[in-house]
Amino acid sequence: MFDIALHEPKMPPNTGNIIRLVANNGCRLHLIEPLGFSLDEKSVRRAGLDYNDMAVVKVHKDYQAFKHAVAGQRIFAVETHATQFYHEPQYQPGDVLLFGSETAGLPQHILDDIGQQFAVRIPMMPSNRSLNLSNSVAIVSYEAWRQQHFQQGS
Repeated sequence: MFDIALHEPKMPPNTGNIIRLVANNGCRLHLIEPLGFSLDEKSVRRAGLDYNDMAVVKVHKDYQAFKHAVAGQRIFAVETHATQFYHEPQYQPGDVLLFGSETAGLPQHILDDIGQQFAVRIPMMPSNRSLNLSNSVAIVSYEAWRQQHFQQGS
């Protein structure tokens, strides 16, 4: 399947929603510290409902530790200023879909590290800044899974 990575997420309900999402679509979730909350917070638990035990969640102390953990996997940065749309790449099982924090997106040094050829965006009205993080993760992860004909596993 695919890996979802959140770089320094700030809002516990979004992460809880994403935990519930990955439990249902079979993705693995990586959280890159620092987090803007504790995973024990009530709002994370409430949004994740009883799916926490069904989701694979790994926490990494920083971006470098995360990169080491996913070495050999392609990383796609989901970024509002990318030139290619999220549906254009041919995703492969094992690809990582990386999302920035709700307040700042991904830092430039990470975007430079990943490269423009692995940056994708979700279309939206030109005057708007961004979509909700958990909605963005759902859109892109389900497109990647759709390309695999919704096959389970891997």
